[in-house]
Amino acid sequence: MERTQIYLTRRQRSELAALADQAGKNQSELIREAVDRLLDAASVGRREVALGRAAGMWKGRADLPDLAKLRAEWDRE
Repeated sequence: MERTQIYLTRRQRSELAALADQAGKNQSELIREAVDRLLDAASVGRREVALGRAAGMWKGRADLPDLAKLRAEWDRE
């Protein structure tokens, strides 16, 4: 684990302390959990963007084999 320093508003600090007391955790744990949720959500978004960009990327290419013909050959055997 690596140490880092963040700045919080007075309200954020106060609310975080109250949540930590209520949850029986320390503030660092709550911050790590929040960062994990943020990273997970961003990861899903990045995957969706990558899939969207990849959709149809082989459309119109003339250098690819005729897959329908290949499949028909496989079915005959």
